[in-house]
Amino acid sequence: MDQSNQNYEGYCHGDDPNWSQSFYFNVYDPKRKVGGFLRIGVLENLGEMNNWLVFFMDGKPLYTRLNMNLPCTSSRLDDGIEVAGIRVLSLELLKKTRIEFSDRHFTLNLLYEGIQPMVDCISMSSDEEGSFAREIAHVHMEGTFRVTGSITLRGGKRIEIDGHGFRDVSVGPRNWDSLLYYTTSWPIFSNGLAFAGVHGISTTGQSAYMKMFYDGKEWVRVKRFEDRNELSEDGITIKSLHWRFWDANDRMWEYTGKPLFVWPCPLDTFVANEHMMEYRLSDGTVGYGLAEASFRYDSLRPGLEAELRLANTLPYRG
Repeated sequence: MDQSNQNYEGYCHGDDPNWSQSFYFNVYDPKRKVGGFLRIGVLENLGEMNNWLVFFMDGKPLYTRLNMNLPCTSSRLDDGIEVAGIRVLSLELLKKTRIEFSDRHFTLNLLYEGIQPMVDCISMSSDEEGSFAREIAHVHMEGTFRVTGSITLRGGKRIEIDGHGFRDVSVGPRNWDSLLYYTTSWPIFSNGLAFAGVHGISTTGQSAYMKMFYDGKEWVRVKRFEDRNELSEDGITIKSLHWRFWDANDRMWEYTGKPLFVWPCPLDTFVANEHMMEYRLSDGTVGYGLAEASFRYDSLRPGLEAELRLANTLPYRG
């Protein structure tokens, strides 16, 4: 795909049957213990769209809207898109976005303002080999944002939001059936550091990574990372995690995480378990952000957890 002068928040077309554009946002306000996840997926060649909107407070759900087979539209963020009542408009491409939603139970009005430019994590991970990127996206723009605004609950209680979140813009194929398992960690720390890491394992046994690090000044490449997750008793959600990574300047960073809220999102034959995590660097610096532990349903077999535990204790092999 030619990335030159491409408006990724506008209409992008590809011939792959699974061609997709997706727009993802998350947010967490630690003072109010309120957070949420929002995703819009456009599967143009299948003639359908999907979305999820999930908000929680103090570890408990507040509101969920999930639609997996909606009529398709040619609208995108650059001129405004509305999906199942969720309205998203890019005020400044990849830098500032307004999200609005309202029904009789829940109202949302948030402004996302970029902390640093969004960059393509796939391009930053171009040293990697494997099918992960080819099957999931050609372009995966990611960045951290300050998020302000409010939500209003049933009964009229209004809660002001002032937090941070990651967002991504993805363009390219989205073939969930090619994946056996993937894990994600996107912490934003209070000292301005941020990490974006994804480890995918395909149904053919290939292992591939997407990875980059914001060091407070710029996004830099990550040479490698070790992802070690301890799963909960259910065998599919995260109880705790302990990740390490080495950036392009040979600095090693280490952090742990524990879940504040977990929400499973079904995707036909796949489940993406969305976690909002409290993270902590080895020096004690606290952060918050996404983690995912996601599986094909037919991979949820006896012995899978033991296999994943073993994989998470092995040295990096990328």
